[in-house]
Amino acid sequence: MSGTTLDDTAAAPVTVVHVIRGETDQSTPVDLGRFTAPALDLDRLVWPRSEPGPAFHVPVAEIVDLLVETGEALKADRGGLLAEALERMVPVSPLPAEVLERAYAVLWRSFQRPGLYAQIDHELGGADVLDGWREVRLPDDRIAATRAFPPRLVHIIAGNAPGVAAMSVVRGALTKGVNLLKLPSNDLFTATAILRTMAAVAPGHPVVRSFSAVYWRGGDEAVESVLFRPQFFDKLVAWGGEATIRSALKYVGPGFELVSFDPKTSISMIGREAFASEESLARAADAGAADATFFNQQACVASRFQFVEGTWDDADRYAALLCERLGVAREFSSAGGPRVAAELREEIDVLRSMEPEYRVWGGYDGQGLVIRSPEPVDFHPDGKIVDVVPVAALAEAVTHAGVATQTVGVYPDTRKAELRDALACAGVQRVVSLGRAGGMPPGLSHDGFYPLQRLMRWVNDE
Repeated sequence: MSGTTLDDTAAAPVTVVHVIRGETDQSTPVDLGRFTAPALDLDRLVWPRSEPGPAFHVPVAEIVDLLVETGEALKADRGGLLAEALERMVPVSPLPAEVLERAYAVLWRSFQRPGLYAQIDHELGGADVLDGWREVRLPDDRIAATRAFPPRLVHIIAGNAPGVAAMSVVRGALTKGVNLLKLPSNDLFTATAILRTMAAVAPGHPVVRSFSAVYWRGGDEAVESVLFRPQFFDKLVAWGGEATIRSALKYVGPGFELVSFDPKTSISMIGREAFASEESLARAADAGAADATFFNQQACVASRFQFVEGTWDDADRYAALLCERLGVAREFSSAGGPRVAAELREEIDVLRSMEPEYRVWGGYDGQGLVIRSPEPVDFHPDGKIVDVVPVAALAEAVTHAGVATQTVGVYPDTRKAELRDALACAGVQRVVSLGRAGGMPPGLSHDGFYPLQRLMRWVNDE
């Protein structure tokens, strides 16, 4: 994932905490350049297959109770673990302090009981298949049984949004499996703060002992060639950019599966209904800006290309209003952001000289910039930059969606039904109302599959 990393930015070394099987690693830290962390003992990061994991037989209801208590503890943060993690994150994160603060303040939302049961019920069909064997009747009237058996998982988590760590902990706990989390270099603190909070809630609990979280440099063969083996783990759960996914692929083989949250981009579609009145145009522009600025456009759900059904003049009206709204602070975005990178400035400067075919609103100060172009630009808009493209009909915009398109926001809502089948055929995973791209409701599919269902080991008794 893009962004500043601790490895190349921190002014002074800080201590990175490791959690090993639910306990804070107290061993002597070693110098890793910009930070220090305990040396890795690879033997302590694996669980033997000769015995079940600590939480394999813990009832789901007890796990949910623990997660809910953990959420309440995160909300109160009486031990200051989140505050400590936030303090260490601010100097090194690509996100502004105000966005990080708001993101940390709502981490507890991932641990709410209704959302936890929504995942269990919608993704697995109920807790019974986690707690035991679910009987199924076969076509020949035979009775068989199936179980979602606890897996052994390695998680390579992304650091572009703190919620990824919370999501990974929740999913890992609900599987009842054992979990090794690799800390990302641009967020070395969130996952361990969550796990330490859980350990404070229930010291020594089987779910607590099912988690380890440590850092190693991504692609380090001395570590990964040892750990990424089927005798230790069933699945590698990888988030991140293309390099991360391709690096993970070389370890995939019989008995060791990749569950990949691939790098994605997102787009928006604005119907001609937006131009029915000044009020409707303002609503559409504000919703489009909300989708474009989620985590200051660092998240996969953030819209970068927005297709407007109408003339060039219509698109220009929308683009001008959109640019104004990009500079508005929201729950997960700031009014300002990092300055536009030099290589993008050069590209955009060329477009500025090509009016009227291209038009550009905004500057390079990070408050937002909009390009109106006859076709999508051939560079990756980033840092609160949006490319607005006029189309005669929204159906034309479908040709610009593909398997790398995660979320499509549509305005107005009534236009989704006519577009969703074609978008799904193109490879899109989510179709949402414009302005609702940020966040994913628990219990729905993620990147085209149900994560809990995919993470489990499904075993039959026939």
